[in-house]
Amino acid sequence: MSSTGGETSKMNSFVKKVKMGKRVEKMMKDKSGTTTGQEIADDDPNKTPEPYTCTGIFEADFTEFCRRNHLKDNEIPAVVIRPKPPGIQPPPDAKSKDSKDSKDASKDPTPDESPDTGSQEDPPPKTYVTKEKYAYFRPVIQVEMENDEKPITVTEIYIRGWKIDLLMVGIFKQCWPTIEKLSVVNLWNVNLSEAVIKEFASFLPQCPNLKTLAIDGTICVEESWALLIGEESLLTSLSLRNNGITDKGAAMIGKALSTVKTCNKNLISLNLSGNKISDIGATSIAQGLRMNRALLSLSLANNNVSNEGAKRLAEVLSRFPLTHEEVVERRKLLSEKGSPDRGLVKSPPPSRRGDNRPGSVRSSSHMDKTDKKRDKSSKKKQDGKKGEKEKEDTRSIRSSAEGCKSEKDHGKSNKIPMDGKKDKDDATKGGSKKDDKWKKGGSRTSVVPPTSQPISNADTMTKTKGKKTSSKDKRLPESDSPEMVEAINPLLEQVENMDNQLWIPGNRCMINLNLSRNNITEIGMKSLLLAVQYQITLLNLTPSPALKGILRMSLNGNAVKKTDETFMKLQEVLLTRDPYYKPPEKGEDNQSLAG
Repeated sequence: MSSTGGETSKMNSFVKKVKMGKRVEKMMKDKSGTTTGQEIADDDPNKTPEPYTCTGIFEADFTEFCRRNHLKDNEIPAVVIRPKPPGIQPPPDAKSKDSKDSKDASKDPTPDESPDTGSQEDPPPKTYVTKEKYAYFRPVIQVEMENDEKPITVTEIYIRGWKIDLLMVGIFKQCWPTIEKLSVVNLWNVNLSEAVIKEFASFLPQCPNLKTLAIDGTICVEESWALLIGEESLLTSLSLRNNGITDKGAAMIGKALSTVKTCNKNLISLNLSGNKISDIGATSIAQGLRMNRALLSLSLANNNVSNEGAKRLAEVLSRFPLTHEEVVERRKLLSEKGSPDRGLVKSPPPSRRGDNRPGSVRSSSHMDKTDKKRDKSSKKKQDGKKGEKEKEDTRSIRSSAEGCKSEKDHGKSNKIPMDGKKDKDDATKGGSKKDDKWKKGGSRTSVVPPTSQPISNADTMTKTKGKKTSSKDKRLPESDSPEMVEAINPLLEQVENMDNQLWIPGNRCMINLNLSRNNITEIGMKSLLLAVQYQITLLNLTPSPALKGILRMSLNGNAVKKTDETFMKLQEVLLTRDPYYKPPEKGEDNQSLAG
């Protein structure tokens, strides 16, 4: 019986273990089912992710947006610090080395044993870093920071050798505007399309401090590079080297620099070296420099520019005649300057007009009639005021002798508005004469916009609360304080009438022009020499010129010998214009002659 009881107890324990094992398996299955359900819910593409706010840290924001666009971890380009060349360490001081050796010898009097060179390994060099296989060819974004320990201080971004598509530029559109200190973006061989360039042009103005953009070694079939320097662009430096730009792209860039009505006022440096620009493209760029007064440096090195392109550039730098469209725009600007209140006058209804003029522009005869009516009405009012004042003066003379003094003072005060009225009449008459000369195409007339208006009662005495205070004690209101004067429109500069054409001075804002490694011969060199000489004459005529003109011009590598007379003369003139030029001292000249 004891044996049978033991067997039954063993069977019961075994059955309990089996039941417990089944329960554990069931619980594990339930847990695994819930976890897989959560993973499926997390990986559901239809689920809308929570909105993400950028932190300004480029690496974190860029990685997060890549994951939200369903990029795998091995497909996300790594953000690394741009490698820098190792710094040169100063050589050790010989005295300190000798003193150190003497100290070591005093501490250890036993002679040093010869070290075993085979047992010690040389440290690895620090000039390069080893990477895994094919890791060098993976897309990487290199960055430079003000402080390597603070990732929020990214200042420069470099991308090398991988294609930037619409997906990637969309991620950049969300990340880059939040980087406060980003100032430089350098792209090389990134294979951009026109749609990608449009996206870049749409959000680059939103980057607050981004001023320098370089896209080199990248060919765009549409050549829509002009979108990067539109009217809303804030770039000051643009480099488009080795992009295969032809005359088609140069024409669009020339229109982006300036037209008769628009102008890029921010771009300072433009580098177009290493492209396929010929004389036609150089002429288009010269056309864009006619009304542009912001660009300081232009590089057309290593292109196909010859004498015709050099002539067009020289013409823009010296002086050129205005076209019909420019003359019309000049007249509009002069009319706006001459009558600033023109916009306040209501135009007559279209039915009363006898011609097809726009509503905002009135004929000269209509303006003359309105001016005459205003003059008559103002004279009548002044005559009535004069009569009343004369009666008051006679009463004051009869009453007392002090009335004579008040009469004199009162007469002086009455002369002031009359003088002001005469000045105004003379100014309006002079303006009408200038307008008549302009309509007739008269001789050399210069029109310069006034920078400030004179104060009418500057030297007179004013009465306030029965007391006389001089103008010296008065202070100008804040509204009359001097402000920064904007650049004058080139169409409003001094004009010369020659051969029934209006000529204006050329572009004297540009200080650096690079035309090296082109096909310019002696003929083109003569045109450039005349342009530089013309700028020097204008510079000598003005006492304190604000515009210095060309200071440096690179012409090496062209189809002209270095011993050519014109080329040598041009180099001599440019040598004195170079701001870094230092003339030789007299002592050095005497020593060279003596030697």
